[in-house]
Amino acid sequence: MTRPFIRRYRPSDRPAVAGICVRTAHEGGDASGLYPDPELLPVIFAYPYVELEPDFAFVLDDGTGQAVGYVLGAPDTAAFAARFRREWLPRVTPRFPPPAGAADTPADGMAALLHTPERMVHGELSGHPAHLHIDLLPSWQGQGYGRSLIHTLLAALHEHGVPAVHLCMVQANTSARAFYDRLGFTQLNVPDPGPVWYLGRPTAR
Repeated sequence: MTRPFIRRYRPSDRPAVAGICVRTAHEGGDASGLYPDPELLPVIFAYPYVELEPDFAFVLDDGTGQAVGYVLGAPDTAAFAARFRREWLPRVTPRFPPPAGAADTPADGMAALLHTPERMVHGELSGHPAHLHIDLLPSWQGQGYGRSLIHTLLAALHEHGVPAVHLCMVQANTSARAFYDRLGFTQLNVPDPGPVWYLGRPTAR
């Protein structure tokens, strides 16, 4: 066993990444009871990143080979949304079709998000073309690993020539907002964002 460390995502990490995604998806807490199919959230927020943008997928390894956190990014949000529709949706639609009517359940609401990847693209965010998702299991939070994961992705994006990155977060997750504030993220003005904030920062340290 070694000390925890950050490394690139490997295909063998897929089940662990899915579990982390689900256990941190409800305002930072466990979403397991909200969605009958445990693959729904990873299909939206994790798998397409490791499949379409593997160069910007990093995990926190607990020292035994087990992923206990991750940061996932896309260097060009508009291009990622287009690839999501063109390459990703055909693969997952048979299992997760768009809702037939109003999105009356949490699962239907997430399915609607899955089938509208263009929701990721806002003209107001064009100066922050990349975006990211970061999640850590609760027992690994508050120890500096999240900061290290963010800095690892920032370095990869900066080396790729991306000037700035943004993220979207639920306003109810106040502890996450404090975390991002400490890392230099500032609020970005997106009209009518709903119950979320858009935050951004340069990729340069």
